[in-house]
Amino acid sequence: MGTLLYKTNLMRGKRNLITDVPGIKVGHVTLSNHAIQTGVTIVLPRTDNIFQNKYAGASQVINGFGKSTGLVQLDELGTLESPIALTNTLSVGTVAQALVKLMLKDNEDIGTTTGTINVVVGECNDGHLNDIRGCHIKEEHVFEAFEHAKEDFEEGAVGAGRGMTCFGAKGGIGSASRIITLDEKEYHIGSLVLTNFGLKQDFTYHDLKAEEMETVEKGSIMMILATDVPLDARQLKRVCRRMPISLGRLGSYMGNGSGDIAIAFSTANTFPHYAKEEIMNVKTLHESKIDKVFRAAIDACEEAIFSSLVHGESVIGRDGHTTLSLKEILANQEKDAGENKDENK
Repeated sequence: MGTLLYKTNLMRGKRNLITDVPGIKVGHVTLSNHAIQTGVTIVLPRTDNIFQNKYAGASQVINGFGKSTGLVQLDELGTLESPIALTNTLSVGTVAQALVKLMLKDNEDIGTTTGTINVVVGECNDGHLNDIRGCHIKEEHVFEAFEHAKEDFEEGAVGAGRGMTCFGAKGGIGSASRIITLDEKEYHIGSLVLTNFGLKQDFTYHDLKAEEMETVEKGSIMMILATDVPLDARQLKRVCRRMPISLGRLGSYMGNGSGDIAIAFSTANTFPHYAKEEIMNVKTLHESKIDKVFRAAIDACEEAIFSSLVHGESVIGRDGHTTLSLKEILANQEKDAGENKDENK
């Protein structure tokens, strides 16, 4: 079996994770018990209060077969004011309510002396492996993922990625990062994805042989992009719009039943909830240099998708449904090829 290594000409961050962007942490809670194969993943944009100190943010719905929350206000105001949580499709409401409670706990003014809170939750459908109708995600799982968030975190069949399938193999959580130089200073661009899309025969990185040729691409992907490059909301949306390139490079055509959504934020500028002055000074990247960001973001997102496959482990779930890891699929194909070669001698 060939080495499962993503090749890039760009510089990776120290961890090659979204948390290479300073201040970001990621937490998981994984539920794995026979038919229950699901979980929660939470991205904390900063270590202090994100509601009181917002970041520039944007989203792009590439194909809208999805049930996310918080994207309307995110695009209207251009600011992110909550952690970003990922889970399965039918648990979005529970996770959103838990995020609200977390924000209420730290902000006594929400809903009384100031406005309400816009929480951001993304999802993919893990119903093939998980008993999704059981609604097994509880609010305490979100609280636990929040408390356990850290800079070094697992990838693959963990957290929200536990029950996901990508290109017919075990998908889930993947992450990667890139470093670019602007004005002789290094900046980071990180990606975290929840992968649940693609047909086995379409995967371009390895020749995956499907027993039956599937014709309909189902599933979804959530793509989260973070950077310390000073980008405004409009520029972040431009970055989000280019994420289909990452999917296409690996073979996806973003089918009718696929929910493909990108969310991006920049940690470079803080937008206080309570303004002391009416005018703010905000740094932004000169538009003529944004190609560096486009290239790095596309590259990081592509590797993050690949990383979700590399780190995935085989899972047996609901009704005995089984999704093999990419490594096991390739090992089986190599074994079959060797046996066929021996038979033809």
